[in-house]
Amino acid sequence: MRFMVVEHYLHGAAPVYERLRAGGRAVPDGVTFVDSWVDESLDRCWQVMEAPDRESLDAWTRAWSDLVDFEITAVVPTDEAARRALG
Repeated sequence: MRFMVVEHYLHGAAPVYERLRAGGRAVPDGVTFVDSWVDESLDRCWQVMEAPDRESLDAWTRAWSDLVDFEITAVVPTDEAARRALG
């Protein structure tokens, strides 16, 4: 499954990037980082992650919860959304 993850930085971007540089993303087995984008104010990050299910992201979000507040939504590609909507 794919998930859109919106990260809201609690203490700014610097602590997040310092930890990332020191230890990587710390994603558990079975979870894959796809891509990310950060707003110009460096307050939020949008990430696409792949994981077998929502619960698979829990260890990752716990590891970063002191620096980041997470919004996580399961997403489907546009062609699948159209197929579902139109039957």
